[in-house]
Amino acid sequence: MTSRGDKVAPGGITPIQQMVSSCSGAILTSLLVTPLDVVKIRLQAQQNPFLKGRCFVYCNGLMDHLCVCENGNSKVWYKAPGHFNGTLDAFVKIGRHEGIKSLWSGLPPTLVMAVPATVIYFTCYDQLCGALKVRLKEHADKAPLFAGAIARVGSVTVISPLELIRTKLQDVPFSAMYWYNYEQGKAWLCKRYNTTEPTFAITFLSGAASGSIASIATLPFDVVKTRRQRYLLAVSSSGKTSSSTLSVMSRIVAENGISGLFAGFLPRLIKVAPACAIMISSYEFGKAFFHKRNQETRLLRLQPGNS
Repeated sequence: MTSRGDKVAPGGITPIQQMVSSCSGAILTSLLVTPLDVVKIRLQAQQNPFLKGRCFVYCNGLMDHLCVCENGNSKVWYKAPGHFNGTLDAFVKIGRHEGIKSLWSGLPPTLVMAVPATVIYFTCYDQLCGALKVRLKEHADKAPLFAGAIARVGSVTVISPLELIRTKLQDVPFSAMYWYNYEQGKAWLCKRYNTTEPTFAITFLSGAASGSIASIATLPFDVVKTRRQRYLLAVSSSGKTSSSTLSVMSRIVAENGISGLFAGFLPRLIKVAPACAIMISSYEFGKAFFHKRNQETRLLRLQPGNS
């Protein structure tokens, strides 16, 4: 129950309740989509096997973090490089040769790093979006665009080491596109089905659609980031640890053609769409639960005999 001194957010719930909702959604999403992310990273990495002391970026559709690989045998989850002919082939071979559990072996770093970052990210977004809608007035529909970008920058700054902020900020376009399209899609579906409150199905569909659009638009940057961040923990012979986004992108095109920028397209799409759908619908469900609970609490206080 909320106390009289609790600060209630624009949606009728407290920031603590927003954090609980986002945490629950992040854990559920991580459990369900980790295998898809393992396959995506393995498909992207097989053209350039990891070397000793190198690392790769791990993303579950919520946040990104790094895992270390040594001689192709990571203490985290990466084992044999192998060669996969596609998404289904990767699932079969990883499960057969490394065990079914290896598809979830990227879960610990996700829970340790991605979940706290997601809690900050979603809570900041809601707080910022509510404040920006008041300030922007007639341009309130643009609030999700700015709130999503600012919330991503804020969460990255709090969670990530300073030296990784520059590369992680490539997630900002994804956040801006995702939240804007999500809010627009949710409003359109609510109007179409003549409802003032979005249902679970509406939030799920809006999250899946907006996540798909953002993931396709930002896929080349994800590929570049994956290629570059593998070298962040090791110093190359020239003394440089990474290259600029443009130079890495040019190298990928020269080596693999334009299609190289869209490596892992299918596993990314089939991972990000459900990840965004599960996360946002779980988050909205949690907020709706707390909102209803708070209303019932306030009504009980108003009844005679209750202080």
